[in-house]
Amino acid sequence: MVQINMKRKSVSMLSAMICFFLMTYSSGLSAGTFCMQYADGPYIIYLPDGGVRVITVNPENEIKDTIYHSLPADYNFNVITHDGDYSFQVDLHPVSRSTWMHEMSGKVFVMSDPHGRMDCVVSLLQGNQIIDTDLNWMFGNNHLVVIGDIFDRGDDVTQILWLFYKLEQEAAACGGQVSFLTGNHESMILGNNMKYATDKYSALAKLLGVEYSYLLGENTVLGQWLCTRNTIEKIGGDLYVHAGLSEEFYQKDLTIDEVNREVSRGLFMSRDQRKVHSPLMDFLFGSSGPLWYRGMVRSDEKYNPLSKDVLVAILNKYGASRIIVGHTIFEDISSFYNGKVIDVNVNNQKNRDNASGRGLLIEDGKYYIVGDKGIIREIK
Repeated sequence: MVQINMKRKSVSMLSAMICFFLMTYSSGLSAGTFCMQYADGPYIIYLPDGGVRVITVNPENEIKDTIYHSLPADYNFNVITHDGDYSFQVDLHPVSRSTWMHEMSGKVFVMSDPHGRMDCVVSLLQGNQIIDTDLNWMFGNNHLVVIGDIFDRGDDVTQILWLFYKLEQEAAACGGQVSFLTGNHESMILGNNMKYATDKYSALAKLLGVEYSYLLGENTVLGQWLCTRNTIEKIGGDLYVHAGLSEEFYQKDLTIDEVNREVSRGLFMSRDQRKVHSPLMDFLFGSSGPLWYRGMVRSDEKYNPLSKDVLVAILNKYGASRIIVGHTIFEDISSFYNGKVIDVNVNNQKNRDNASGRGLLIEDGKYYIVGDKGIIREIK
């Protein structure tokens, strides 16, 4: 095992950011200025020679860049949020694509667009008895659905990924399920579009001399997990997709399995590479595709709003009674087309502060808007 520790030489505080200045490393990285907001990672990267590189920023503001010849069979690690408020242990486990079709469990809990805010994730899940005080699964044989967009805007992206990775294994052991669907911000970051990422992630990649997408690429633990996530899933009679399904999507006559596999195939490509690959891939990652289309919930002409007739045709094609989406932010959990479409994306921090809707609970055929202290009201 080769271990490289990178420590700060001088520190200045500005907006809770810690800057590491003029550092020279034995790894051969060039000296420069690096800003990191506390803990991050780990990023676990499989190397071409069979080794494994593990990169972590610890709470002492040190970057540990460690190369192992191989990982121990029982390898596990601690994950700490950027502010040190939460920590949890993770065991590596095999990953594979889950089925896109599920029977309805006793309860289904739905949330969307956490965008790097671990405090909002934990508050919502603990307040609805999905996880306990130690961030362990306590939802039994029930189903948690996260409709995309862990990436961007917040400082705990990696930590939230590891949390859902961990919960997936714990839920399966109890006969439960965790479904994390691909969102447009997953496709942006993994395609190396850092437009909405906080500075800490670009700064880390720059210091290491790589693109940030390298840290979560096809040869990483989290990258391999992410590329087995589905874009569309069906639970009972409900269809789940990050943004929405357009008339153009309907006209392409795609199967759900075809969509899931094609999006995964293009997940690590740039926008230009997706265009070159095929017209279908270009469409799926485009404005009328399932990761971006807003016309199910927005009536503005520029969004090409979906007609009621086409919505009915989509529901009939996939044998669904309603479609549940995220992506487009509303002040509260909102329903459209007489309840046939439900949008669960809100301003998570604002709604948490206001004790208003942040998720959806489905139980006994009823749909409830929930906040950080449980059920608020039923959607009629």
